[in-house]
Amino acid sequence: MLSSHVHRLASVCHDHLWVIPEAVCLVHAAGMWPGDERKGGRPMKVPLTIGDFLERAADVYGDRPAVLDEPDTPGSFGRITYGELHHRARAMAVAFDDLGVGVGERVAIVSPNASRFLASYFGVSGFGRILVPINYRLTADEIAFIVEHSGTSVLLYDPDMDEQVSGIEVPHRFRLDGVEDAALFDPEVGASRSPAGWEADEDATCTINYTSGTTARPKGVQLTHRNCWLNAVSFGWHTGLSDRDTLLHTLPMFHANGWGMPYAATAIGARHVVQRKIDGEEILSRIEREGVTIMCAAPAVVATALEAGVARRERGEEVPGRDQVRIVVAGAPPPSRVIERVEEELGWEFIQLYGLTETSPLLTFNRAPEEWDDLPVSERATRLSRAGVPAIGVRVRISEVGEVLARSNHVLDGYWHQPDATAEALEGGWFHTGDGGYMEGPYVVISDRKKDVIITGGENVSSIEVEDVLYKHPAVAEVAVIGVPDEKWGEAVMALVVTRDGTSVTEEELIEHCRSLMAHFKAPRRVEFRDSLVRTATGKLQKYKLRQEFWSGRERQVN
Repeated sequence: MLSSHVHRLASVCHDHLWVIPEAVCLVHAAGMWPGDERKGGRPMKVPLTIGDFLERAADVYGDRPAVLDEPDTPGSFGRITYGELHHRARAMAVAFDDLGVGVGERVAIVSPNASRFLASYFGVSGFGRILVPINYRLTADEIAFIVEHSGTSVLLYDPDMDEQVSGIEVPHRFRLDGVEDAALFDPEVGASRSPAGWEADEDATCTINYTSGTTARPKGVQLTHRNCWLNAVSFGWHTGLSDRDTLLHTLPMFHANGWGMPYAATAIGARHVVQRKIDGEEILSRIEREGVTIMCAAPAVVATALEAGVARRERGEEVPGRDQVRIVVAGAPPPSRVIERVEEELGWEFIQLYGLTETSPLLTFNRAPEEWDDLPVSERATRLSRAGVPAIGVRVRISEVGEVLARSNHVLDGYWHQPDATAEALEGGWFHTGDGGYMEGPYVVISDRKKDVIITGGENVSSIEVEDVLYKHPAVAEVAVIGVPDEKWGEAVMALVVTRDGTSVTEEELIEHCRSLMAHFKAPRRVEFRDSLVRTATGKLQKYKLRQEFWSGRERQVN
């Protein structure tokens, strides 16, 4: 009925489309023009894959500057266009074809932010292989576990990671130094040879992102092309991303795929400015030099930028980016006073989101609506400290026990080779976030963390993993690791320790012990010694009671 109506409408206005432009939308939506007839065919469905993003950018903005790489580092691409970025990504796919690395095989990368990392999103996943981004702050043992668990075929690593990856056995490895990997990113190869390609499948795994959880070993989060594609588009929509934007990569590219912003910025033709190491003054300098308009960051980066802003004002210098920069923050909700300072001292728009690696990660978004424009900055900051409203396409509810549950097209396909953990996380057809919360109208407020996870500086730390390391010290009889409020890091890792009789150990010694066996960001920042730890009748640690003294007087049990 609708089809015949649209056909007649198109016939009437075929020569007068400027008179009734709505007809164009109707006819286009129906997938036909006058003279077109469907004869039992199915509606067109094009798979959503992340390769779409760079292909579009190369087609539409091929000659436009795409990336400014970190200068003075081995293998730096310098300034390159979208056309060249596309050719370099295609060269990767050709190289993997030549090596016999097939569709669905895993390619791991261990690197700080770099253009080579950005190219790998598309050179790997864009041609059907699976990217495994690994936190470069991890120890050699932790990296080796992920490589082995994921079944990685190819390991890409930054020169600074030589020591950590030297003992890892893998079929193929490339040092990302511009020499050993020269053929891997050769733009002439990408321009002259076509990759083998793959039968695009939006439900195929795009990336496996390892995240710390309630177990000592991380779990591999399988995100599909559909997950990543829709997360990126939704993210771009909510931030108002456009081809006039310049993205400063202040968020690690390994962290939930840079939250999906590398995909979104590429798709829309925005410029990328790569920052390898976080430094507050360097952030301000790049905003000044490159016209940065948007960045994503954990609370620790916000604190660093604020400190740099104070130093600039003390020197009588201006803080760049006022009424120009918007900063998207996640990892832990910063205090409202920090948000207030961002808007007053830096003049940047503060936006907050909430999500998890398992949700690609976007679940909720908090950007000040028009209705808040006339509010005092302090009141606006208080409202912005909430997790936000459900993002487009996301459904959120609070369970009977106060846990935040979510449904969306961004939710993981599963945990790699862990069906039981997958079933538990997706029980009842909802993703169980492990976070406690409540609703204020349409706004989600995170109040507690159900899982035994600490989020410090935007990174997940399994308290069980830290406890396991502390128990390896001969002086430790009992230990409980908890997260406590920290103005810079959101939460700090703290260990409450009961020592063995007849032994002696200092706070500094235990911290150094942990730092020698695990990534430094996971090690406790504080250690307190106790005579005993609160336990239930069955011997289980009552961490919520241990945390109470540190969180007393706060509405929320996360920071």
